[in-house]
Amino acid sequence: MPHLPPVTKAFMLACVGLFCAFLLLPPSLQLFFALWPVNSGNFLPWQPLTYAFLHGDVLHLFFNMLGLWMFGSELERVWGSKRYMQMLAASILSAAAMQLVFTLLIGSLSPTVGASGALFGLLLSFGMLFPDRIIMPLFPPIPMKAKYFVAIFGALELLMGLSGRSGIAHFAHLGGMLGAYLLIRYWRGSRRR
Repeated sequence: MPHLPPVTKAFMLACVGLFCAFLLLPPSLQLFFALWPVNSGNFLPWQPLTYAFLHGDVLHLFFNMLGLWMFGSELERVWGSKRYMQMLAASILSAAAMQLVFTLLIGSLSPTVGASGALFGLLLSFGMLFPDRIIMPLFPPIPMKAKYFVAIFGALELLMGLSGRSGIAHFAHLGGMLGAYLLIRYWRGSRRR
């Protein structure tokens, strides 16, 4: 297993540690940090950040941590810790913003948890930095270029988000991708000046 860079390691440890801690604490305490819709009466100003450290179950946590390890580790090594933290923050906050707008539009009162928005931002970043890198996804287990993998996942998220209520925050995932795209475009534009 390759060395985990410091920010990726800290984020993963925080997610796993909080998951374990909330197993021992009352479930109502976790809801204090989840991202509640603005119209729910439970929204608090820190939730657009804290929700990303919480996870609904072991599989949710496992797949998000696997993605962070697979994509985040390499991106942190390429960008360095400071720029990588900026990308994580942009993806987390843009995912939260997109989810808040979506829940307001559909009138949902359910909270959102998970680092998936950050993970989708990292996924898009990986596809933009290494578009021709061949990766082997778990589903489907077919080797493909990163740029195609990202495009397929983005399209699937949009289709699943538009198809109805599944209990998965598809628009948060898309929001994470949008935040990552905008930040990379900003970085590339400021480099040209």
